[in-house]
Amino acid sequence: MELKLGIMSPLSQLSSRYVNLSHTLVACWITVIMGTSLLTARATELRAGLSKIDITPNRQVKMAGYESRKDFSQGVHDPLGARALVLEKDGHRLALVSLDNLGFYNGTAELLRQAILDACQLKPSELFLCAIHTHSAPTLSLDPEKSDPANVEYTKGLQSKLVELVGTALKRGKPVEASVCFGSSPVGVNRREVVQESATKSRIVLGRNPSKMTDREVQVLKITRGGRNNLVGALFVYATHSTSLGAKNYLISGDIHGIAEQFLETYYGKEIVAPGFAGASGNIDPWVRVLPDFRTNNGWLPEPVLLGTLLGEEIARVLEGTQIALTNLDIRTLLKTVALPGKEPSDSQATTNSAAPFNITAGRLGEIAFVGWGGEVFNEIGTAVKKGSPFPHTFILTHCNGAAGYLPTPESYSEGGYEVQSSKFGLGAAEVLIEETLRSLRELHDGVQ
Repeated sequence: MELKLGIMSPLSQLSSRYVNLSHTLVACWITVIMGTSLLTARATELRAGLSKIDITPNRQVKMAGYESRKDFSQGVHDPLGARALVLEKDGHRLALVSLDNLGFYNGTAELLRQAILDACQLKPSELFLCAIHTHSAPTLSLDPEKSDPANVEYTKGLQSKLVELVGTALKRGKPVEASVCFGSSPVGVNRREVVQESATKSRIVLGRNPSKMTDREVQVLKITRGGRNNLVGALFVYATHSTSLGAKNYLISGDIHGIAEQFLETYYGKEIVAPGFAGASGNIDPWVRVLPDFRTNNGWLPEPVLLGTLLGEEIARVLEGTQIALTNLDIRTLLKTVALPGKEPSDSQATTNSAAPFNITAGRLGEIAFVGWGGEVFNEIGTAVKKGSPFPHTFILTHCNGAAGYLPTPESYSEGGYEVQSSKFGLGAAEVLIEETLRSLRELHDGVQ
């Protein structure tokens, strides 16, 4: 079901200016997917296909995440990947795609999505195209007038690789069992540190504020085949920026989420696929943040590796612990763009009459709900949706199908800080987003189609 609220979805306004997939590639993948669809479109059992593909740049590129970082990348610390889990039942599909990148800025969300939708014959609501938000990956762009040629070339290659990734996952669909399990990790911490400038004046800086409670839940969807101990995939969600590495780092890396993915796939074997997703983490950073490099002297363990492995090991622990088997495996999805209250870029508080678009994608797998938000949403907003959801388990995925920027909590506007200053959303935006997201979840839960 496709819904539109307030304004037309930017996902429907695809510009063909930069779409460069060859007709041969598209025709090839349509043939593959059509063949697969004929076999599985009416399957009454849950089927799943998983795939992963290397997307590490093979040449120097400009890196995303920090405006102060001007030079090209200088090497690769750990590989980047894209991972897909495609679920299917009764002709309904849910494609969850995780990309080791900062996000879909420079208008790339619509372009990359449309290439996948066209080639793989997915409905727009069935595709959750998400980024893990590592700040040590290439800048994505398909505009040769505004970006370096190396980055345009990389993004074009990524476009075709994502089509191949999702097409392969669809082709591999087989009967599976699904369960959920949960843990907790201290890797993420509230980053809005209060600095006292005088007895009467304070300000918010990006740092560490452990006194502020955060949602530390680690959510895991476990996929097995031929028995609940035969693991084939593990999707996980955790709320933190992947910013252990800062502007002075010039090595390509998946950072926290990427290293956790790599750890799980190494630990369980190369055939396992472990797509990671960033939860509601607009105001959450790793405990150790913005380092210049991977320090290794005198036995020092590099913090990105240490924290990424710590998260990965917690996921492995819960995979080996108690799981909740899913019995209702119905799949339903919806997509809508809502118009949230906007503000002037230079205004830290006041709401204007302008409307700022924000994409909400929602899907259900029986008792599990997936919420895809196209921006960097504060942790408390995600917690509010999880608590108000009609589903027993609600996974919040950010940097999904869009890149609308920061969406702060109401109290943050009077406090100020980087996220509030850079946000295009005004007071009232968080409340509208929570209301519209919960409305979407109720529609899925109650079977309104």
